[in-house]
Amino acid sequence: MPIAYQDKTHTFQLDTANTSYIFRVYNDGYLFHEYWGRRLRPVDLTRLFKGCYSSSFNPNWPGAAGGMDSLDLLPAEYPFYGSGDFRSPAVEAAFSDGSRLLNLTYVSHEILPAKPPLPGLPSLDGGDAALEVTLADTATGLTVVLSYTVYEDSDVITRHARIVNTTGEAVRVGRVLSASVDLPGINYDMIGQYGTHSRERQIDRVPLRHGMQAVESRRGASGHHSNPFLVLAAPDAGETAGEVYAAALIYSGNFLAAAEVDANNVTRLQIGLNPFDFSWKLEPGESFASPEAVLTYSAEGLGRMSRNFHRVFQGHLGRVKETKRPGPIVLNSWEATYFDFDEDKLRGIIQSCKGLGIDLFVLDDGWFGHRNDDTTSLGDWFVHRGKLPNGLKPVIDCCHENGMQFGLWLEPEMVSEDSELYRAHPDWVICKPGQPYCKGRNQLVLDLSRPEVVAYLKETIGRLLSENDIAYIKWDMNRNITDQYSLGLPADRQPELLHRYMLGLYDLLEDLTSRFPQVLFEGCSGGGGRFDAGMLYYMPQTWASDDSDAIERLKIQWGTSLIYPPRCMTAHVSAVPNHQLGRVTPLRTRALVAMSASFGYELDPTAFSKEERAEVAEQTAYYHAMGDLVAGGDFFRLVSPFEAKGNGEAEGAAWMFVSPDQSRAFAVYVQRLAVPAGPPRRLRLRGLDPQAVYRIDELGADFGGDELMYAGLALPNQAKDFEALRFTLTKKV
Repeated sequence: MPIAYQDKTHTFQLDTANTSYIFRVYNDGYLFHEYWGRRLRPVDLTRLFKGCYSSSFNPNWPGAAGGMDSLDLLPAEYPFYGSGDFRSPAVEAAFSDGSRLLNLTYVSHEILPAKPPLPGLPSLDGGDAALEVTLADTATGLTVVLSYTVYEDSDVITRHARIVNTTGEAVRVGRVLSASVDLPGINYDMIGQYGTHSRERQIDRVPLRHGMQAVESRRGASGHHSNPFLVLAAPDAGETAGEVYAAALIYSGNFLAAAEVDANNVTRLQIGLNPFDFSWKLEPGESFASPEAVLTYSAEGLGRMSRNFHRVFQGHLGRVKETKRPGPIVLNSWEATYFDFDEDKLRGIIQSCKGLGIDLFVLDDGWFGHRNDDTTSLGDWFVHRGKLPNGLKPVIDCCHENGMQFGLWLEPEMVSEDSELYRAHPDWVICKPGQPYCKGRNQLVLDLSRPEVVAYLKETIGRLLSENDIAYIKWDMNRNITDQYSLGLPADRQPELLHRYMLGLYDLLEDLTSRFPQVLFEGCSGGGGRFDAGMLYYMPQTWASDDSDAIERLKIQWGTSLIYPPRCMTAHVSAVPNHQLGRVTPLRTRALVAMSASFGYELDPTAFSKEERAEVAEQTAYYHAMGDLVAGGDFFRLVSPFEAKGNGEAEGAAWMFVSPDQSRAFAVYVQRLAVPAGPPRRLRLRGLDPQAVYRIDELGADFGGDELMYAGLALPNQAKDFEALRFTLTKKV
């Protein structure tokens, strides 16, 4: 059984295939975290925590016999406010008398064969066993239930908390994190992700210092600028070796992921809802559940950590489970036409796709209302008759006649002031009437905390999908939430707005994806501004960035792959000079970068030369043959684009996909800047069977798996900037 309770020592042990997570009920009922790391046999670890130095500045809890029983000195499983533990709490609440003091102690537990549902929030399904531990504050009656689920094969444990108001009076919850773990020592690097629009998920790695360090979002979305994900890694941890602790949050709004180091060199790792500008009023009998945190430990570096996340997401996260098979190869109209198109122009683009291997055409922004630029019509989800006088059907029929499906762009969470929807319901937006308010991309945010707004979107989008043969929706969100005020909430519930917005969005997506399971929903937020596990639950792939330049995408896709499966990223071949940077890269390079994700094109195929058409047809044929590796293979990062050599060796990036049975593989090397008279280069592959012999098609030669992994593969000389190499491996029988 992956979860065991030792009655004699009051110890809980949660085991995965390679890890153990251990905590116990300590003196007077407090939960005390003991261990998280490589798998252990059942053991009493309390001797590791004896002899802690204490002083009068480390106050004892009530009834404690000595100073070492201060909660300020012991590793807590779920720390609370006011207990003498001066580090960051996981939970805070305010009561009717103004008190914010809590004293949470063990009441009971239950080991369950199946995971209980998490209503209203996306979460992993399945699991091998679950545990619920109930804590209570005897003075007030407030109850906290800690939930754990074990995913053995993925070396993953999930956690969330549920606050239950059993006090008889209203309680205001100000902080409810999903997970808190106290780890011994300070000798970790903190790895987070930073970025901005068109430069998402850049990797930031710095040594921990004493005090608080965190990544967070206060934007109403997980954001371009950070991601709900944090790693604590040993300083020597790399792709293949070293200890790594990681936490991710299945949530799409404001989050906090923090590491706090105290004077005794204990590191507290926490993740959950951001307490900034948040509180939640709980009436008697009501409960509040935090989003689910996904925790993993790897003794084999960042590569194993990533594959743990990839495996558990593709096995247990909503519609991400569909990404074990390749998605359609898409042609998106945006960079081909922007707002300037009509029915004839679209027909020409669609007809030019014949013979290229394109599976699906997506009509992007500009098809609705009277929208000819970004100042109007968001919210008016009916066809722009000036551009498409016969509606969508002729365009859809043209797709079918040319062997393709049809997809459509939407931005349902937004509204333009110049729209029929806004003129009818100006009170449906997030802002305070009579006060100046912000706009982004000339648009306002609909208040999805209001049930009537969610109901309107369910009906409107549902009608659009019911009346048209639409196989794909690109769901965009092109600004963050400001002016946080809702006309639908009373004064004392205004701090609930942003979380209620997310609950309304999840309700909307649950409805649409359930009613239209045949539709593939793709997430987008100015590119990768809401690339998180919460959105992936409903939309199994996300446009990784509005920057479609292949060289910039090396870092963006590398950083994204730390946690999210490559198949969940959407990447397109765009025209050159690139529309964002003006960079010119070979068509081959653009394709190899893009086909290492969910593959597509974002350009005008009517402009292709005969040679380019032949090259594109070869690319799509290759992806149709090898896309199952991108979808269902194990992913290995080989050469990092974040590590410039500076020694005369060409900068580059490399990665590979290996089938689960190790019989096939697909590897890519991309050179950034060429180096004159550069030294010979070797690329060491990973994940192969060392005893096998592999044929590399592009080289027309056989190699031992051990040779390729340990000695390496000699790379041909690349004399030009931005060239790329492809290697297709097949195990010989």
